[in-house]
Amino acid sequence: MQGRTLLSRSASFRPENLGPNALHLIGNLCFALFVIGVLTFTIIAATYQPEDPLLHPSTKLTSFLISTSNATFHADDSTAHTGDDFLTPNFTSDASSVITLSDIKLSGDENGTSVATDGDEAIESGPQAVCADGPIKCADAEIFQIMMRAAIEIFSDIHFYRFGKPVQGGDDGMSCDMAWRFRPKHAKRTGFYKDYRRFEIARSVNCTYSVVKIGDYHTGINARKKRKSTKGGEVKHKGAPDSLSEVVVPVVGEAVNDTLPVVESESKFRSGKYLIYTGGGERCKSMNHYLWSFLCALGEAQYLNRTLVMDLTICLNSMYSLSNQDEEGKDFRFYFDFEHLRDSASVLDQHQFWEGWNKWEKKDKLKLYLVEDFKITPMSLAKVSDALIMRKFGTVEPDNYWYRVCEGETESVIQRPWHLIWKSRRLMDIVSGIASRMNWDYDAVHVIRGEKAKNTDLWPNLAADTSPGALLSTLREKIDDGRHLYVATNEPDNSFFDPLKDKYTTHFLDDFKDLWDENSEWHLETKKLNSGVPVEFDTYMRVEVDTEVFLRGKKQIETFNDLTKDCKDGINTCRTAS
Repeated sequence: MQGRTLLSRSASFRPENLGPNALHLIGNLCFALFVIGVLTFTIIAATYQPEDPLLHPSTKLTSFLISTSNATFHADDSTAHTGDDFLTPNFTSDASSVITLSDIKLSGDENGTSVATDGDEAIESGPQAVCADGPIKCADAEIFQIMMRAAIEIFSDIHFYRFGKPVQGGDDGMSCDMAWRFRPKHAKRTGFYKDYRRFEIARSVNCTYSVVKIGDYHTGINARKKRKSTKGGEVKHKGAPDSLSEVVVPVVGEAVNDTLPVVESESKFRSGKYLIYTGGGERCKSMNHYLWSFLCALGEAQYLNRTLVMDLTICLNSMYSLSNQDEEGKDFRFYFDFEHLRDSASVLDQHQFWEGWNKWEKKDKLKLYLVEDFKITPMSLAKVSDALIMRKFGTVEPDNYWYRVCEGETESVIQRPWHLIWKSRRLMDIVSGIASRMNWDYDAVHVIRGEKAKNTDLWPNLAADTSPGALLSTLREKIDDGRHLYVATNEPDNSFFDPLKDKYTTHFLDDFKDLWDENSEWHLETKKLNSGVPVEFDTYMRVEVDTEVFLRGKKQIETFNDLTKDCKDGINTCRTAS
């Protein structure tokens, strides 16, 4: 019996059974590998996060936004992302509201037409005005129609959305100023623009009128409307917007009213709830770092339905300053649109807050709740009833960075309100002025040279690929001869690009210095903000304007995408195409 059992157990190893058994074993192994592969793919698909840093969790966003990558115009000096970068053109691309020549009836037509103005009013066209010597009556319908038609015919690369009523221009009585709201026809960036120009009008012997000249950008100063303040700019206590329907878009070119909000009375101050961040390691960091942290504080304030007490002074990092030193005392309003922030959220300048606090704190028995650990979440502070929550940060980096508050479990609760931070409309008005002088009909090339071109270990081909000869060869295939070409570059000597002038009408940032010199609107307005002290047009502002002009070109040629095969961050750092 024992012998039989042993023989039966070894029967599977008999020669006639080896083939089928091997096939069966191979089949099982293949099936097992297939199951393992499916499980592996499923796990990867479920946990994969795309390379777009804006889709990463806050820890990776933090690394992205506060990083000091030197893949910019200069080492580490890239401009910060703001809410207007994330708006989509759908908010403003309503073709039905564009004003065309067919919408403007010539004087003498039986049926008049009306065109919307900046004041939401309309001017009715009617019979030709009575001819008389003396100054031209700019408010006459005939003059208004002639000016509108001339603007639409001459500025063919923009869409007009609204015209302002013409007003008297110069002292000669033969000119009128008119404003209009517009967008470039091929706009890739969201928002409206406003321009106002002076029109020289000619009157013939038979009393017909014609436009003989239209002035440069913003020459029609009498047509510029001043913005009214919002009840003195009082503090408004409000939380986050209820829906995306509240999203608004920038209007570049309108007068800016960014006066500081004020506390109107003791009772309003007493009824308010406030949040303030003090100390920490944010001073003199990059602008990306500053904004990432500031938006964390603003997001917490909105979550807690409190007014954010903010320091409007910024320490400008040495990478952005003309002195190459960190510079304190810069105004938030030099770089960002404080009017939009003030009108959209509840914020208060810290100097005004402490003035009110010192005046009424004891009298009204206002209490302060001190938080010294960033790990204390906003959710745990939701029921705090004290008038002021003060987050106090220490001196040890990186635990003293404000953005640490929004990490961990908080990141799924606190939403950074990007829509509240826009670029300075004063700087964007310079961008609009530069683009307008090229009639919004230009192409742009971004040429990075400088230290990168000298470092052949990391960028072995950059210097050769951005030489004048190589540029001409590359651009010949991408940009038509005779085009206006805006060159955004960190090359200090613009004459380096002189060979391009044989093919293109070249423009550089410094060609437009008058838009920020001592006689410019920008200079006068920022000087007023700065207590009468002139403001330097620093490196951050230059890079901001240079970048935004480049982004508004009809064609945009990038250094590392189009001009050279070198990687943006150095050798062997190029991302493979997915």
